[in-house]
Amino acid sequence: MPPIDFLECSRCNARLSADTPQTICTQCPQPPAGSLYVRYNLSHLRGTSAAEVIDRDSARAPWTGMWRYRSVLPEVDPVTLGEGWTPMLRSKRYRNVYLKEEGANPTGTFKARGLGLAVTMARHYGLRKLAVPSAGNAAGALAAYAAAADIEAHIFMPRDVPFANYVEAVAYGAKVTLVDGLISDCARMVAERKEAEGWFDISTLKEPFRIEGKKTMGYELVEQLGWEYPDAVFYPTGGGVGLIGMWKAFEELEQLGWVKAGKRPRMIAVQAAGCAPVARAFEQGAGVSQMWENASTFAAGLRVPKPYGDAIMLKILRDSGGVALVQTDEEILSSILDWARHEGIFLSPEGAAATAAYDRLLETGFLKSTDRVVLFNTGAGLKYTDVTAEAMKLQRPVRQAQLV
Repeated sequence: MPPIDFLECSRCNARLSADTPQTICTQCPQPPAGSLYVRYNLSHLRGTSAAEVIDRDSARAPWTGMWRYRSVLPEVDPVTLGEGWTPMLRSKRYRNVYLKEEGANPTGTFKARGLGLAVTMARHYGLRKLAVPSAGNAAGALAAYAAAADIEAHIFMPRDVPFANYVEAVAYGAKVTLVDGLISDCARMVAERKEAEGWFDISTLKEPFRIEGKKTMGYELVEQLGWEYPDAVFYPTGGGVGLIGMWKAFEELEQLGWVKAGKRPRMIAVQAAGCAPVARAFEQGAGVSQMWENASTFAAGLRVPKPYGDAIMLKILRDSGGVALVQTDEEILSSILDWARHEGIFLSPEGAAATAAYDRLLETGFLKSTDRVVLFNTGAGLKYTDVTAEAMKLQRPVRQAQLV
């Protein structure tokens, strides 16, 4: 495992030490301060065989999950619940479509990757109290990994999150505050209280290690496709850490020579019509997004009115020749039912936004049916039974009283 060389600002390229806990760049000349990337010295791995390195690392534990890539992760003892190495399911109807099933992770979503590594590093640094604003699934993941690491977790999330998110956070012993508002309101509360309360804020892109956990999705999808890039990757985009992390993974894979020659995939960001700040900025040719007013969608993870990493995401989309799309709640629900009934997969609303977007880009000719494509289902549909049932106008059947 490589030691960390330094932390690099995504905006001003300043270098900070990783010897102590860091949040965002302290050197940026003007706000907002840049998020930090973890940089390693990977020179000793160049020219090595990916299979040889990964086989060696995987042999150290009975189930390594994302830690099969420990050679490109921080040199630390992991807090792990078996996250990562999720299935790549080939669609039975679309020959060149693969679904990356992140619902197979602990706590049922891709958030296990980023929070697993963030909590691992928090324990490494000796942090005792962590706080996070969450649209839902990050709450459950932080609560679980904090419990595993014996760290106190403070969670702020909207009152109307899917009920499973609230139940799991409470069950894991986290200190939960439900907020009458959106994740942006939750973030403001964490920012206002963290200094007085002694919390370390591990909000999206406000510490460097959630990206490192999420980047393993990029390593996995390339390995699972025979160390080749797909033509496109569809990613449901709220905070966008996964999109940014995968792009970082592609950069590292090319440095290591582990990916076969070829063009990086087009990155497709998918948002909900009721909250689409990145898609609107992309359409307008803007470099950053503007706050989305009155955000509303049953795809709770997409309800992020102003993502901190919007500028990074927009650059990735444009550099990759990708696009940002918007799907309505009606289109999302239709895709949930379509994939459940024809593929046997119960998508999360966020994942269904990606599958609906694929159909749309086929229709417009942006993609061809021969293009090899990876769609991310970022969470298990069963975590959303209450909001999905409501969208379906489905209620629990009431047993009728028998006449005597």
